[in-house]
Amino acid sequence: MTMANRTLDHVNVVAKLADLKEEHYRNTLALCTLIELLVDKGLFTREEIAAKANELDQLMVFPPYPMA
Repeated sequence: MTMANRTLDHVNVVAKLADLKEEHYRNTLALCTLIELLVDKGLFTREEIAAKANELDQLMVFPPYPMA
């Protein structure tokens, strides 16, 4: 593999990471918006949402990050 090909591969990886970052931001914004609307309308409290998030988190078999 030539140096130019490796450099282009690195550029492509960085571009894909940037796309993922933008997609992650938009997904997070959508979720936050939905949570705020549900709370504002009185359908759920922040405490109920936090409790359900904790409950679902406990169901995970493998943590998404290394445990120290």
